[in-house]
Amino acid sequence: MVAVSATDAKGFQLLGTWLQNGKFSYTASILAFVLQYIQALMVNGFVNEHRMTTRASYLPGMSYLLITSLLPDWTYLSAPLVSATFIIWSINTLFHLYNRSAANSAIYNIGLYLGMASLFYFPSLLFVVCIYIGLAVLRPFRLNEFFLVLVGLTTPYYFYALYLFLTDQFHWRSLFPAIVFKLPVDTASIWLSGAVLLLLIPFLFGGYYIQTHLRRMVIQARKNWSICLFWALVALAVPFISTGSRLQTWVLVAAPFAVFHAAAYLYPPRKWFGVILFYLFVAFVLAQQYASAFWKG
Repeated sequence: MVAVSATDAKGFQLLGTWLQNGKFSYTASILAFVLQYIQALMVNGFVNEHRMTTRASYLPGMSYLLITSLLPDWTYLSAPLVSATFIIWSINTLFHLYNRSAANSAIYNIGLYLGMASLFYFPSLLFVVCIYIGLAVLRPFRLNEFFLVLVGLTTPYYFYALYLFLTDQFHWRSLFPAIVFKLPVDTASIWLSGAVLLLLIPFLFGGYYIQTHLRRMVIQARKNWSICLFWALVALAVPFISTGSRLQTWVLVAAPFAVFHAAAYLYPPRKWFGVILFYLFVAFVLAQQYASAFWKG
């Protein structure tokens, strides 16, 4: 299923329309699953590569797939889901900047990935705040690097504006969607409340265990954890911008939360805690899918 909304950027509207008019109705579902799997691999990769935990594991990727299964809306092909791929890519590139002398090309690419993300879901531009905070944490202040992020960010819009101009369709409203601040209010349900609890409880436990193990980590890992916390905060703020009442917008919190959830599985001295937590997730997802199928039937 593909979820297209008027608040989505032009890039996803074109993609969604093409998929809806296609011959194969399951193409969008397959693409959504592939994107989620790729995103899980990317999250798992940068956690292990940058030694953000005491040992390498597949827990970050597993956590990401569990989190994105909590709500049916998060399994649909949506603009925030496509945008999340580029956001994770930009954060992963950001982590590689520590102690790197020649980083201009990488910094430009970070802005470019974020600009591509905003072409599918415009409110994802807010993540530029996280990028700038990450640059301030990882590297000494250089004004040209902050400017390079903006250059990369505006590059996709330059070519899009050029296309609109050459086709005699140029207008500022078509180039930049309107920004509207709204409360993302959805119909409350027991399933939504359960999903929120399963998101927050492992996140709080993971944050506690990270804090207790922080002194044993290398400096880069400590800084990366700080960036992940800002990442989570920005992701929680994004749904308040031009989103209406769709639950799909909250899928952007899955990646930073998965990193903290992985710590909740890895660090507890009692191994049964992680096992119980895992089966609670699985039981909740299965019960929700069964209930939704029952009520539809």
